[in-house]
Amino acid sequence: MAKRLKLFLSHQARGAKVEFANMWGTFRKKAPKLALFWLVALAIGIAAGIAALLFRLGIGQVQTFLYGVDDPRHLHSFAENLQWYWILLIPACGGLLVGAVLNWFTNDGRVRSVADVIEGAALHEGRVERRAGIGSAIASFITLSAGGSTGREGPVVHLAAVMAAWASERLKANGITARDLMGCAVAAAVSASFNAPIAGAIFALEVVLRHFAVRAYAPIAIASIAGTVISRLEFGNVTEFRLAVDETLAFHIELPAFLLLGLVCGLVAVVFVRVVFWSDDIATKFYAYIRLPRMFRPALAGLILGGVAIFYPHIIGIGYETTSAALTGELLLYEAIIFAVLKVLAVAITMAGRMGGGIFSPSLMIGALTGLAFGLIATAVFPSVSGSVTLYALAGMGAVAAAVLGAPISTTLIVFELTGDWQTGLAVMAAVSLSSALASRMMHGSFFLSLLERKNVHLSAGPQAYLLSTMRVAGYMRETGGAKAASEASCWDLIADGIYVDGNASLEVVMAVFEDKGLDFIPVVTLGGEGDPPELWGALFQVDALRAYNKVLSDVAAEEHS
Repeated sequence: MAKRLKLFLSHQARGAKVEFANMWGTFRKKAPKLALFWLVALAIGIAAGIAALLFRLGIGQVQTFLYGVDDPRHLHSFAENLQWYWILLIPACGGLLVGAVLNWFTNDGRVRSVADVIEGAALHEGRVERRAGIGSAIASFITLSAGGSTGREGPVVHLAAVMAAWASERLKANGITARDLMGCAVAAAVSASFNAPIAGAIFALEVVLRHFAVRAYAPIAIASIAGTVISRLEFGNVTEFRLAVDETLAFHIELPAFLLLGLVCGLVAVVFVRVVFWSDDIATKFYAYIRLPRMFRPALAGLILGGVAIFYPHIIGIGYETTSAALTGELLLYEAIIFAVLKVLAVAITMAGRMGGGIFSPSLMIGALTGLAFGLIATAVFPSVSGSVTLYALAGMGAVAAAVLGAPISTTLIVFELTGDWQTGLAVMAAVSLSSALASRMMHGSFFLSLLERKNVHLSAGPQAYLLSTMRVAGYMRETGGAKAASEASCWDLIADGIYVDGNASLEVVMAVFEDKGLDFIPVVTLGGEGDPPELWGALFQVDALRAYNKVLSDVAAEEHS
């Protein structure tokens, strides 16, 4: 018995030794590369955090000059004391500068945003347009400084992605590495903007990369921490909003009200997004009808925005003062409803004018006002089983923002980190869950994905739907004359019947033809000028297209589960 035990222990020891040797070899091989990558992630996190901090401080300085405001968070209180013509002219002049900047830096007069970062991560190997991105950051900076009714998180996210794309080009990073670097930059920018390290990291994974790969978490967390440290060196460990002291929840009795609030907020989010898109469509048709030069579009929007702000200065700027008033219950029911409606219109005017800025901060304001209005009604109808009305404002703030962004996890976390209140999680989670579920059924997942759908970029259905559009026919066809090539006679017969595809077309186009015609292959041609016959390159076989598609799907799955 002792001999058998000795042999068993000896065998286990040899196995453990071999296992340790393998682990040590793997560590020695991969550790230097991981350490170097984490150092790069740290550097990008610091750079993106500094950029986000300077962006925020710069806006405050310009607003101080233009509006005479001591604290940018109290912009509308200072604007109330200005002469009406300044409130009218400042956004209009800001819009004029925005138009000039976008006309110089972009070829379409459109501000780049978070949607473009998502597209870059999914379709462009973790790259975004650098020149247009820099112009968009400048335009958004001017817009927000002049009182544009949007948020600063969208511009800093795209600016951080531009920085990551520049680093990826210098490092000659492949798609996986470049996407991870983009996630690092985005996490740092969000963390520095809102002093929210947890939400910053989760936002990068949930919204931009759209997966939770374990491999990507460590560098993204490092960058997010770096961005937060940059922010806290300037502002300290303070929250953006201060809540009322009494935040009681009547537990299970009151939970159905928060579930109902989630449904209301989901509908509000959908209406908000659709009003923004409808406004953009109407504005585009109107400007085309009056033949207004593209660069004057932001100026006219700024003029309209200033005209509304003369009577309701609450709509200009990011809206933190009004949001804080909602979270502390300082507004009446009619004020909460009116300010919410006006904020939706103000954001629609700003974005329809292509002035730039983000959607997140306006969503927080609209959500807080919606939640407060709901809470005032609910507590009036059922006073004996109701807690604080401001708790409804907090839950509404998270519910509308989560539905707009399509990011329930990171939005829930960012609400907690913005307020410093972790005790009301039950109410916030209940509202966020239903608002996100309802809104996702009524639009393409989020504001950003819906924006991409309007550009005919289909990411909302997942990789299996959009990957084919990234694959070009020429890369997978069999050229004429090869051993396994299709016969030229068969190819010309199909061409005579009008069945062929250009070599620069995507597999998305070809797969539809395969399914419709039931063919084994399709001729690949180069189309000549008018009246010239096509030039035969070769043929794309269905089996080759399916094999390539399967490999790309496998690579995506490997990245997401690594």
